[in-house]
Amino acid sequence: MGNFRIVPLSGEYAHRIREEMKDDFGHEVVEQLATGYGPCRVSLKPFRPGIDKRLLFSHSPFKIDNAFNQPGPVFIHADDVDEYSEVDRFPRQLKADKKNFPLTLIGYNHHQQMTYSRMVGDDDVDELIECIFKKHEDVEYLHARNAEAGCFICKIERLPVSSVE
Repeated sequence: MGNFRIVPLSGEYAHRIREEMKDDFGHEVVEQLATGYGPCRVSLKPFRPGIDKRLLFSHSPFKIDNAFNQPGPVFIHADDVDEYSEVDRFPRQLKADKKNFPLTLIGYNHHQQMTYSRMVGDDDVDELIECIFKKHEDVEYLHARNAEAGCFICKIERLPVSSVE
């Protein structure tokens, strides 16, 4: 077992967005046919361009309102989907498709201050996550972001040492 856990957007949060059709900033949610691969921030699976309907809205993955808050656009499936469940590994489809999913890992401390950033490139993202958490004790959690667009994909939490052993 690794030293991290992948955290997608919750199904409960997505359900609320679908019901209200407004994001947490009061913006209207936009429904559209997928033109890109995404991924869906709940299932962490790629969209099928021209087939899947998706919802676009503003999201901030942070709890503290400060300079690192970084709200931005994210997509979820227009229909209910299962939350990503293989939380002990980075999503295989995203990991395998470096062309459509170039990744950057950004580390934050307990105070939500950015303390680390690294493009994944050709590295194995699961191994890189484990290495970051082993070598950088100040990194409490990571965000995986698209290295080109900068948009949030998912949170990666450090597991307590007792959970890893």
